[in-house]
Amino acid sequence: MPQTNKRAVILLSGGLDSTTTLAIARSQGFSCFCLSFDYGQKQTIELEKARIIAARYMAERHLILKLDLDKIGGSALTDAIEVPKDGTESGDNSIPVTYVPARNAILLAHAVAWAEVLGAWDIFLGVNAVDYSGYPDCRPEFLEAFAAMANLGTKAGVSSDRRFTIQAPLLRLSKAEIIKRGIELGVDYSCTHSCYDPQGTKACGRCDACRLRLKGFAEAGISDPAEYL
Repeated sequence: MPQTNKRAVILLSGGLDSTTTLAIARSQGFSCFCLSFDYGQKQTIELEKARIIAARYMAERHLILKLDLDKIGGSALTDAIEVPKDGTESGDNSIPVTYVPARNAILLAHAVAWAEVLGAWDIFLGVNAVDYSGYPDCRPEFLEAFAAMANLGTKAGVSSDRRFTIQAPLLRLSKAEIIKRGIELGVDYSCTHSCYDPQGTKACGRCDACRLRLKGFAEAGISDPAEYL
């Protein structure tokens, strides 16, 4: 059972990785405060999934914050830009157009603010640097730099002998390894959503997120319970 004096803020998108991360935090005895964002993404199925997941894992609280990143644009997830399918994309292929400018920096900043109020020193997020889409804010260098900034730029960081820690337990795991770990912890992946471009409630099966998910389940030898077109 979670220890009430061991608190953590969990960034919960409603996806496979963040749900597995929540399960890991729970297994380590943390009281989990889940944080999700309505940031102007074109689909909000993931938020519906996040509500279900937070309830199933008996989160101490599930906070959904509204951000208007769609007004900034610059991403296929928030702007009038087509989501690439089947591994093809026009333009610069080094960082996909599904990258949301500075998203993890923005989301982590809110997580640190809430953690400071809660007295929580651990912030969990499900970023991965193995089977991922090449986003710069999923790298360990970014997480280390952000943790240093959080401890330098907060009242809690400069007035306590404790330090904020950014926990990324999936960072160096393959998607198949993540799925196997989640199954060990009893994660119900039918409750998760990964697709960038769903049609109704069904995943497209062709975007980068779907392809990585399907590849992971195939390599893990487990059937993906998500519904696809």
